[in-house]
Amino acid sequence: MVPFAYFTAPLAVGAISAALAALISVTDKIVNNYGDIDVAINDGKKELTIKGGQPLLFGLAEEGIFIPSACGGRGSCGTCKVQVSTDIGPVMPTELPFLEKKELEEGIRLSCQIKLKQPLSIAIPEELFNVRDYIGIVERINDVTHDIKEVYVKLPDDTDVTFVSGQYGQFEVPPYDKVKEATMRAYSMSSPPSDTKHLEFLIRLVPGGIVTTYVHTNLQEGQKIRVVGPFGDFYVRDTDMAMICVAGGSGMAPFKSIFQNRIDDGTINDRDIWYFFGARTKKDLFYLDWLYELDRTYERFHFIPALSEPQAEDEWDGPTGLITEVLGSYLQETIPTEQAKEGYLCGSPGMLDACMAVMQQHKMDPERIYFDKFA
Repeated sequence: MVPFAYFTAPLAVGAISAALAALISVTDKIVNNYGDIDVAINDGKKELTIKGGQPLLFGLAEEGIFIPSACGGRGSCGTCKVQVSTDIGPVMPTELPFLEKKELEEGIRLSCQIKLKQPLSIAIPEELFNVRDYIGIVERINDVTHDIKEVYVKLPDDTDVTFVSGQYGQFEVPPYDKVKEATMRAYSMSSPPSDTKHLEFLIRLVPGGIVTTYVHTNLQEGQKIRVVGPFGDFYVRDTDMAMICVAGGSGMAPFKSIFQNRIDDGTINDRDIWYFFGARTKKDLFYLDWLYELDRTYERFHFIPALSEPQAEDEWDGPTGLITEVLGSYLQETIPTEQAKEGYLCGSPGMLDACMAVMQQHKMDPERIYFDKFA
């Protein structure tokens, strides 16, 4: 006969575990009831009272102060940095990978990792006070490649959006399937600033990505969507240097905005622009007609698409190889060596690091290489 304890012991352990979990939950609500927390921003220029116990990132957002966060507050992108002058204890291990020695010395912290427990004094860039929360309607969804969708969002009639080409917005999707909370991710605007009534995004499907999966499987035309922005300091500097631009996949987005903006304001032919776009096969290329037309129309605009794995059916006669190889070849043989240059990059961290290495090998100033790195 099986001992009675054989059945009762697991039940007892389960009951004890459940009781402990309930006790911890109740204790957290009682002991860790931090009440309202005062937060002073930029030497008291703005003062807020925020519900305690939540991450600073979310508390500020409730008050209309939006700190950039490419990962939606998961602590995996390192973009939600603020300067904290209050002693709030040691830096969390989750913050250390994203903070340089100088930043640690200056009190820089990740706002998503700071729990509101006591009054705080912080400093943030002044431009963040101009970030807005938009509710728009998805007016159009186009498949531009097999894994990239162009999402065109119409803003309310009484709303105008202001941003600089190259900046990004945080695109939010609602709960779905097993995702229990609304989730935000950062995407560059691909529309030009002249279109003040719309925001356009190029969203590539990432396996397992919460927002990209929703966009590719659930998002519908006519649906309401929330966008917060603009954020970011990826923009064209006001010089006469040649622009060496490199992108791949949905990294096309900021450059689409930048090039159209320069057409709109009449500066497209004011300086040399070399646009290198890397893809695996021809099915990964898009906007070709538009870009080739720019190349034909504007003497100083040069479009160089390259395929790393062209297929027989592609009948490809353009450059082949990794985009870094093609970039290096052009810097060596085609683009004048003595010409002053700036680099503009948008893509995966690996691609960007490789491109920066190639640019520096060809004597480009690292201080003149600007990038938008996907988290």
